[in-house]
Amino acid sequence: MPLLENLEPAKKIEAPKNFRPSVEFDGTEGTATTPGYKEEPENFDDFLLDAGLDPRSVEVIPPIRTSKWQQREDGEWLTSYKFTLRAKNPEINLPALLAEVKKTRKPKQRLTPSDKALVVAPADWQVGKVGSKGNTQDLINRLYDSFDRIEERAKKGKYDRIIIIDVGDVIEGFTSKANYQQLQSNDLSPMQQVDLAASLLWELIKRLSKYAPVKYGSVASNHCQNRFNGQQVGQVGLDDWGVVIAQQLARLSKEVGLDVEFFVPQPDEEGFVIDVFDDGYHLLGAVHGHQVSRPKLLPDWWTKQAFGNNWASAASILLTGHFHHTCLLEMGTAHHGGPRWWLQASTSDNGSDWYARHSGEVSNNAITCFELHKETAWQGEIYRL
Repeated sequence: MPLLENLEPAKKIEAPKNFRPSVEFDGTEGTATTPGYKEEPENFDDFLLDAGLDPRSVEVIPPIRTSKWQQREDGEWLTSYKFTLRAKNPEINLPALLAEVKKTRKPKQRLTPSDKALVVAPADWQVGKVGSKGNTQDLINRLYDSFDRIEERAKKGKYDRIIIIDVGDVIEGFTSKANYQQLQSNDLSPMQQVDLAASLLWELIKRLSKYAPVKYGSVASNHCQNRFNGQQVGQVGLDDWGVVIAQQLARLSKEVGLDVEFFVPQPDEEGFVIDVFDDGYHLLGAVHGHQVSRPKLLPDWWTKQAFGNNWASAASILLTGHFHHTCLLEMGTAHHGGPRWWLQASTSDNGSDWYARHSGEVSNNAITCFELHKETAWQGEIYRL
């Protein structure tokens, strides 16, 4: 019987392709999207002239956004440019303009419960590890404190749905880079680690499912990999303790009738993208982060995934863990016109003492959470609970 017979991998979402050349200009301001160029143009005068505009009377306003794609016929890369146009030195009556804005401005829409989702990102619990912040009992106490705070927010938030993403390394394992050290420092066997991690995640699911339907996803990660002599073996996205735990939780939730939908990576991938409201707007991607050696390399990794049109290219928000501290970075423009974000989630572990000795950095424990509003660009507000 296949291990994941009752779990469907997260559906692969292609990056939106909205690179149609166009010009909209009302005499004062507007927007333009150019066709694809093989080489970066010195200016856009010819493009403006072809559109019927005089380059001497309009100006291009930064930022200039770009979109790249590869032609199937000859494999050559093309680049399209999108920018704002403005008439040079327009005569503006400021009092009249302000009055017009007040008159035509749409009233702020009131949000209903169906407009909101709560995203909860457990990361790097490393169940079974003992460090400067305690042992397994200390970890359990710390997580239950976080669960209480998250449940209080879920109770007050009146969410339409709750997304739980296990961002990886939920157990410590015995075969990571410091495998000999783990023989001394761990206080749980691999079997006990998996059992406790599943119990803790089930507790979180049970609590939050009282307030809204839950979507639960688990990525593949380095501490949860199937390893032999320190080397990864087996299928990349399936032979992983975090994914196996998700499988067991899926069976349990079905057995007791909880309204939970589960996601795991495709068999040959380590992360996934889910459509939060099933409307193509908020595309939430998740991957552990061990794909790179340092946090500052993750934005470059994501950019390269986009150029290769791989699974992560569709994400408007990319959620990662692995590096045991919170980090938030705006990365250009998403398909819906709002910001594209990379969010590195907080850790809840008992301390990465080897990293503290090496770097001098010590992270504060928390579970990272944030809200998404339907058809509204996320502005980067997070809660460390």
